[in-house]
Amino acid sequence: MRRGLAIFLIAVIIIVVFLVHQVYTLLTLLVEDGSADAIHSAEIPAPNSPLIDNMPQYIPKIIHQTYINDSVPELWREAQKSCVDLHEDYEYKMWTDAKSRELVATEYPWFLNTFDNYSHPIQRADAIRYFVLAHFGGIYIDLDDGCNRRLDPLLSYSAWVRRTAPTGISNDAMGATPQHPFFLTVIEALRAYDKDWGLPYITVMYSTGPLFLSVVWKKYMSSGRNIGDGASGGRVRILMKDEYNRFPWSFFSHHQGSSWHGKDARFIFWMGSHWMMLTLMGFLLAGVVGVGAWWAWNRALLLGQQRRNKRREGGMWERAMGWSWRRGGKGGYELAERHEV
Repeated sequence: MRRGLAIFLIAVIIIVVFLVHQVYTLLTLLVEDGSADAIHSAEIPAPNSPLIDNMPQYIPKIIHQTYINDSVPELWREAQKSCVDLHEDYEYKMWTDAKSRELVATEYPWFLNTFDNYSHPIQRADAIRYFVLAHFGGIYIDLDDGCNRRLDPLLSYSAWVRRTAPTGISNDAMGATPQHPFFLTVIEALRAYDKDWGLPYITVMYSTGPLFLSVVWKKYMSSGRNIGDGASGGRVRILMKDEYNRFPWSFFSHHQGSSWHGKDARFIFWMGSHWMMLTLMGFLLAGVVGVGAWWAWNRALLLGQQRRNKRREGGMWERAMGWSWRRGGKGGYELAERHEV
């Protein structure tokens, strides 16, 4: 019994270590707040402040956005117009489906097969934003994000992304210098994360969306490359909620969006709002499964022991019968002899 218990515990430990290893980065994201690389309010001059003119510019003055074609829906035109009107001296690039595929086919042919075979159009919209930032540099903005002020202060960082809730970073507003090592890492990782997870929302989020970007960001920080400011620096700065869209002096304003979300997304959001209850239920389920596995293991050991005992008893009975046949008549002797052969 002690040997069986030891084997069972070793098996459980191996399984737990394997599972923790598989989701380790996701677990560490739960306690990562990005504060070490935050862009603090004190660093950002007020809108129209003359101090902005003294700040260095590393990111080129380019605004990137994506849509199926050039006909942006009325729902997002106000947000789009706010960014264009505030930045007349910026180059504006609208990446339609056709232009996006052309860029990938021309500059990144190794990715074209993955790009064409994404099962959800939003995955291509996600992927192209990483490629245009890695290739051209500039600032990417989702169409449902309007500009609340000029973005010039954000040009002073070699790369930045924004913090999102409950954890990690988002991909709806980002900026970078051309060939920034973080975004080169991101586009290189896209093929490895191209997996179907059953639910469309999870598939999109973990293959090209914010969860994918957050995992790559966390691994990037762990690699030791998240260092160095300036034009050639590898550090990725984090735009926090206050600076993103919470106040009149924040950079962005949010409009209605996320049109690709389906019923599975609403289910995921429900899970997020009830995470404490689901966590407790998960521990309870794990306990029930553990007790059940322990019972099944002990039952298997007991049945195995019973079979071995029966075999031993059967062997003893056969030997006893063989001895009695030897002491019997001629027929008994012949039976014993054939048994021994």
